[in-house]
Amino acid sequence: MKNPMAVSPTDRHAALVQSLGLAIADGALAPNSLVRLDELETQHKVSRSVVREAARVLSSKGMLASRRRFGTVVQPEEEWNLYDPQVIRWRLASSRRLEQLQSLNELRGAIEPQAARLAAERASWDAGSDLVSQAARLWAAGQRGDREEFLRLDVEFHTAVLQASGNAMFAQLQNLVAEVLTGRTQHGLMPNLPHHEALQLHVDVASAIQRGEAAAAHAAMSRIVEQSSEEMSHIWSEHHHGGADTAERQSGESDGAPQ
Repeated sequence: MKNPMAVSPTDRHAALVQSLGLAIADGALAPNSLVRLDELETQHKVSRSVVREAARVLSSKGMLASRRRFGTVVQPEEEWNLYDPQVIRWRLASSRRLEQLQSLNELRGAIEPQAARLAAERASWDAGSDLVSQAARLWAAGQRGDREEFLRLDVEFHTAVLQASGNAMFAQLQNLVAEVLTGRTQHGLMPNLPHHEALQLHVDVASAIQRGEAAAAHAAMSRIVEQSSEEMSHIWSEHHHGGADTAERQSGESDGAPQ
């Protein structure tokens, strides 16, 4: 068993960054509120150097700012680096995760269809063939219900399309897309089994890119992103309405209401 006293400063630093990042993303530490570093030392049982380094990391992400004669202050969301993978993860773990996922999906809708169009215009035949093979493996994993393998292949597929676009700026958004795909799976906003249409659409994107059909590649990728947003909204709504119905039934039972 690991001795708590033996936890390294690096581990303590990472844990503090994670704790503060989540608290800021979820609003537990409100915008413009003061963060007292001495209190963090006591609360988290860490050294001042660990606290300062954690504050430095969060400041680099735009979530904290040091103000002279005032202290360390939580920044409003518009100041955060919303493309930072950690910030994305913290927002996805917050109570506003659906809003975050929809925002990210809107960004995907602006980028990925155009990346697919460019890939159809620029990718080599071999690159297109690789995408077709990836789509086939993705289909097989979805049919098997292998969610872990499906997620891995889905991330690989969308990354490959961004890279095949030949646009280096698009390619650098691969981590953002990976966080979206991973986040919706981790937070239960993905169907237990991928819908047949979603699997077919990935095949359609790959085939269109291989054949050099730019408009078809754009249309199929647009539909993938649209369907993803529709699925997330439906699952979220179903989950929360179901929870409300359950609570209402339980309340009725406790009041002796007829069932």
